[in-house]
Amino acid sequence: MITRRTTTPSAVRARTPQRPRTMIGLLSPALAVVVILFGGGLALGMVQSLGHLPAAGMSSLTLDHFARVLADPDFLKSLGLTLYLALTSTLMAAAISVAAALAFNALADRSRAIQFVFQIPLTVPHLVIAVAVVFMLAPSGLLARVLQATGLISSTTEFPLLVNDPWGVGIMAAYVWKEVPFITLMILSVLRAGGAELLEVGRTLKAGRWQRFRYITLPMIFPSLGAASLIVFAYAFGAFEVPYLLGQTYPMMLPVWAYKAYSDVDLLSRPEGIAAGLVIAAVVTAAVALAQGLTQAARRRGAVL
Repeated sequence: MITRRTTTPSAVRARTPQRPRTMIGLLSPALAVVVILFGGGLALGMVQSLGHLPAAGMSSLTLDHFARVLADPDFLKSLGLTLYLALTSTLMAAAISVAAALAFNALADRSRAIQFVFQIPLTVPHLVIAVAVVFMLAPSGLLARVLQATGLISSTTEFPLLVNDPWGVGIMAAYVWKEVPFITLMILSVLRAGGAELLEVGRTLKAGRWQRFRYITLPMIFPSLGAASLIVFAYAFGAFEVPYLLGQTYPMMLPVWAYKAYSDVDLLSRPEGIAAGLVIAAVVTAAVALAQGLTQAARRRGAVL
């Protein structure tokens, strides 16, 4: 006896994927809150950066504040320092992440415990990382005391200045410590998705280790590496708490410069602080958009991201 399974309309609807319009409708309340808060704040900041600040007796709209900011030597020094620290920390984090991802991929399942410890910085806020760097690298910190206890230095005053220093060593240490796990996991997911087969083909064709890395591994991980590095650069360029705690007083990184100008007791400086913040937002938005474009282009070529 042959029985036919009947499908009810409710079961059909349950198996039918949600249409884009339905998803947009479900997300619309949350999207509306984000658009109103973020868009409203951005619009208000744009108006104030153009000089409309009734509390300070300013009501006209002008681009003079942007021109004054872009011509300010202190702003240009802060911009150069910010680009230097963001680029350097991103390149260092990317290089370490590539080596770590390759090592974890070679260890396979034996590296689970190491990977768990390696991922801990992902759950730690940047502010906590900055405080930890102060405790570790300050002249009176843990590392200086260990060196003094072992006799490598006679006193903590001989320890080099690594926090609030002109080269931003403490800032770069905080960013590298925090961002290496993020980039590493991005690369590792690509390597484990299809890297083993391609590397085996390279070994079959008698390709050396450097040749396999240059012609197989690097092109395979480049989209993921580039997108993750751009995201890290965007954050390092626009972050406030780490340079505020670990940076020097002059020249200061651009987010700290913008905050100082905005919070100045002279209300006439507020439009310039907001203008500097909008410059930061423009650079961050461009970096994130470039990362998204790189990811979409890689997916169109068939890359697994």
